[in-house]
Amino acid sequence: MNYKMMGKFIGRILLVEAVFMVPALLISIFRNEIESIIGFVSGMIIILLLAGLLLWLCGNSSKSFYAREGLVCVGISWIVISLLGCLPFVISGAIPNFVDALFETISGFTTTGATILSEIEELPYGMIYWRSFTHWIGGMGVLVFVLAISSSGDSKSGFTMHLLRAESPGPKVGKLVPKMKTTAEILYSIYIILTIINVIFLLIGKMPLFDAVCTAFGTAGTGGFGIKNDSMASYSPYIQNVCTIFMLLFGVNFSCFYMLLIKQVKSVWKDEELRFYLGTVFASIVLIAWNVRGLYGTLEEAIRHAAFQVASIVTTTGFATTDFDLWPSLSKMILLMLMLVGACAGSTGGGFKFGRLLLILKTIKRNVQQVLKPQKVQVVRVNGRSVDEKILENTNAYLAIYVIIIVVSCILIAVDEFSITTNISAVIACFNNVGPGFDAVGATCNFGSFGYFSKFVLMLDMLAGRLEIFPIFILFLRDTWKHR
Repeated sequence: MNYKMMGKFIGRILLVEAVFMVPALLISIFRNEIESIIGFVSGMIIILLLAGLLLWLCGNSSKSFYAREGLVCVGISWIVISLLGCLPFVISGAIPNFVDALFETISGFTTTGATILSEIEELPYGMIYWRSFTHWIGGMGVLVFVLAISSSGDSKSGFTMHLLRAESPGPKVGKLVPKMKTTAEILYSIYIILTIINVIFLLIGKMPLFDAVCTAFGTAGTGGFGIKNDSMASYSPYIQNVCTIFMLLFGVNFSCFYMLLIKQVKSVWKDEELRFYLGTVFASIVLIAWNVRGLYGTLEEAIRHAAFQVASIVTTTGFATTDFDLWPSLSKMILLMLMLVGACAGSTGGGFKFGRLLLILKTIKRNVQQVLKPQKVQVVRVNGRSVDEKILENTNAYLAIYVIIIVVSCILIAVDEFSITTNISAVIACFNNVGPGFDAVGATCNFGSFGYFSKFVLMLDMLAGRLEIFPIFILFLRDTWKHR
């Protein structure tokens, strides 16, 4: 295990985290928010001291880096940035309880959007900005950002590949271009451009600049931290429709945007996962709009709320324009299923991913055909290409672990004596990085009433869900830490 290389990289990540706090500090200074200024300055000093210590101790590290180090480095990095990222909340007194502040920060970085706050608008502006910005950092991944700006990205040691694969969502991560560092640069360039375009469209709808930037952070990262107590309900239909479109865009595999940039439009349209994703979204909107049409004054309003909530849930963003907990059972069941599936692989969304679901369905079809025609060789194909059996095995294993974690987590948080609906939807919402669930954790409620034990379980679920389980899971295995 190359501990020094891991320590060196974590030190770099902490430096980036400290730099990312600067805009929030400047906003606090501009707004004369003394407690927030103290919180950010103190937090940045602590982070910089730890970063300096790690870089000093690990400066002469070797560059050999393997899959195990990549997974461990990613898992530890996300835990560390969450532990330190919550310091401004605690020190400033905005969220004085450390466990609650940690829950809010992990929810931010993992783009979950589950909150313990009931009065969001009472937070200082600097804290609201930092809370929203954690979504944007976590959406594409802070490690991907560091790889994009790091000179070590050109190393032939496997450094960049193992880190990018460990942090990026989906059944398989490939290269857009030959160099992984360049791939990271392309991904973040697309991410930044789409975020800026999102802000512009929100400003056209006369949304205040601060609101537009924070909302775009939550939309781009598919996080869903609103800056209003009612999330997005008080904004105009135009702004809600803009958010609907951009949530769906950020739920698309980013490789599709790259293919559009190099003018391979046919390849994008032939992408089976994209068509599966868009078809499911369209069908869900139609069914829910029909089911809730009697709850709203006009059909347009029913379609708008249905489209917004489908986009919000399927992309695991978690914004809300209405209390969907009051919708009929059919609509709520559709939303629950969308929570489980999530967005496309390679997007900023969470969940099981349409890519994996597509592989599972094709595997089932292949197995049924093998029963009918045992002598015929059956191959699973996606986008015209055969899928390696190892990928299919990994997808099946992921599904098994995915179900086990949800079941065990539901049992563990049952100690708080909430309803079954609350417990199941809370776990699914956190593990799939969705945010709101149903009943006591619905769109108009929060997670503050859970006990400390349940909050720690849900925090682990958020981290495991964002990092596709394994980078967190292997931290608890004895073999991970053995010398080989």
